[in-house]
Amino acid sequence: MDTQEMLEKAQSVFVDLYPLQDIVLDRGEGCCLFDTDGKRYLDFAAGIAVASLGHAHPVFIKAVEEQIRCFTTCPGTYMTSPRLACGEFLIEHSAFDRVFLCNSGTEAVEAAFKLARKWAYETKGPDCHEVIAFHNGFHGRSMGAASLTYKRDNQPFLGPYVPGINFADFNDLASVEALVTDKTAAIIIEPVQGEGGVWIAAPAFLKALRTLCDEKNIALIFDEIQCGAGRCGTAFAYEQYGVIPDIITLAKGMGGGFPVGAMLAKGDFASHFGHGTHGTTYGGNPLAANVALAVMETVWQPAFLKNVRETGAYLMDQLDGLRHDFPALGAIRGKGLLVGVDMNIPVSPFLKALLQNGVMALSAGENTLRLAPPLIAGRAEVDEAIEILKKTLEETA
Repeated sequence: MDTQEMLEKAQSVFVDLYPLQDIVLDRGEGCCLFDTDGKRYLDFAAGIAVASLGHAHPVFIKAVEEQIRCFTTCPGTYMTSPRLACGEFLIEHSAFDRVFLCNSGTEAVEAAFKLARKWAYETKGPDCHEVIAFHNGFHGRSMGAASLTYKRDNQPFLGPYVPGINFADFNDLASVEALVTDKTAAIIIEPVQGEGGVWIAAPAFLKALRTLCDEKNIALIFDEIQCGAGRCGTAFAYEQYGVIPDIITLAKGMGGGFPVGAMLAKGDFASHFGHGTHGTTYGGNPLAANVALAVMETVWQPAFLKNVRETGAYLMDQLDGLRHDFPALGAIRGKGLLVGVDMNIPVSPFLKALLQNGVMALSAGENTLRLAPPLIAGRAEVDEAIEILKKTLEETA
């Protein structure tokens, strides 16, 4: 089948949840993807900040091959070397005491949500079940995670959502304090809001949240599914704030393209999960654990993370240079290789034009262009992306 035939066939096969692009992807190499017609695309989406090592990276391939030739799954009641090594790595390189390995970001959030509620139930009482989340926050698509996600207001057809969840304004402590009651079990926040527009939490705000949670005995949860695992230029985003949450969620870049997620918690919180409280069939399977370990061992290297910071700073500097010549570009925000550019034109058609010119990118809301290339990207990839972005802006204007 040619490209058009495949796209038409897909429309009759799959549930219509995504507006399909007019290409069919075939293979990848480094920071590039190729379609079935052989056209090359510079990938500045990375599977929505997932492909940390780009595509077909030797480290990724080796980790898959060595484990798939051994065995790939077993019940969670059996320990395996890859699972133990992955868990130990996360503990040794973080401020947390216990790990729960799962398959995705939304599962990590579900685990954090349940743990916080169980902790509050057992330490503060059965009426303590409320959670404070934030406007423009995004935490996943399962019912618990979706209930914590602000876009639920646009999807009333999925209701009723989990009760007891209230939304505060990002970077506004007074709006949080106004929602705190004796029933507040937890506060969940993304240090960098990815889907919501690449909004960066102010250091003073996160420190104030930590103080508030300590004073009111509230669990503080950081959702680092998109901004963690090296994406912001440090292993965890929280390291840049000097604020340690009680519970944290990871996924996306942690597996470099393999489905994997994790919830990490301080010991006083983790101890409230016991046998049968929570679980997973595939989470922590040997294949996923081996790949995640290999990816993290690579990304967590100081030189690797330094490149992420330097390339991210270079990208933002080059974007700022474009802004002076193209009024369509507005404010630029970002940390590491997670960058958002506000636009004075609708982003969706611009993304299509950008794709036609050879760059894949993302939106973050209706008017924000999101750039999240593989973490192996360097100045050469940035320069190429900027040139194509400039060309597309000229054509659009």
